[in-house]
Amino acid sequence: MKLDSTIAAVVTGGASGLGEATARALAAKGVKVAIFDLQADKGEAVAAEIGGIFCEVNVTDDDSVDAGFAKARAAHGQERILVNCAGTGNAIKTASRSKEDGSIKHFPLDAFNRIIQINLVGTFRCIAKSAAGMLTLEPLEDGERGAMVNTASVAAEDGQMGQAAYSASKGGVVGMTLPIARDLMSEGIRVNTILPGIFNTPLMNGAPPQVKDALAASVPFPKRLGHPHEYAQVALTMIECGYFNGEHVRVDGAIRMAPR
Repeated sequence: MKLDSTIAAVVTGGASGLGEATARALAAKGVKVAIFDLQADKGEAVAAEIGGIFCEVNVTDDDSVDAGFAKARAAHGQERILVNCAGTGNAIKTASRSKEDGSIKHFPLDAFNRIIQINLVGTFRCIAKSAAGMLTLEPLEDGERGAMVNTASVAAEDGQMGQAAYSASKGGVVGMTLPIARDLMSEGIRVNTILPGIFNTPLMNGAPPQVKDALAASVPFPKRLGHPHEYAQVALTMIECGYFNGEHVRVDGAIRMAPR
């Protein structure tokens, strides 16, 4: 797909981190970008800087997502690009024993479900609604109507202690990539997924310097955290390369996560 001012895109989680970097990279190519996020102040600021539009969207809510797509399409027309970066995580062991009193507790199921709803169901909700919109478009070269990029994590393949919910949600994103690509193949919509490793995002910026240094040292090469623009580079390659479809790709400096 050729990226220019005739193309509209939606980036979920686009107010910060990997989503912001991707929104900026798309806008730099001339693409009309709509940012879906709950961080209104940051989202409005980024949208203003890149000449896009901000839509306050909760990906776990049907009406919120519908309203976001309606606002984005009213401003830019039907999107041909969807990049799903909205997500979160937690760290809770499946079951554990207290060192203080020996009491036993398990992973709260509401906390487990929350991660699944945001990372997995929220991603699919945006995919399904965007795909339905893309079906209304006239095809481009090779019959292409659109391209989607989802965000999983290396935790989908080597999750650490406490990451049962996070790994399950991201493993689900990986697992549904090929079936969705097959569902949409006759309509000319491509679907791919990125599995980022340890990236220098706002969430990571809150960690103490010694923690960040230790994480960087654990990466085989290069021995540093990933830069958000490197995620964006891969996302744009997946969008621009018409033969890239149904694939999931690690972007992680060759790291394989230890148990803890």
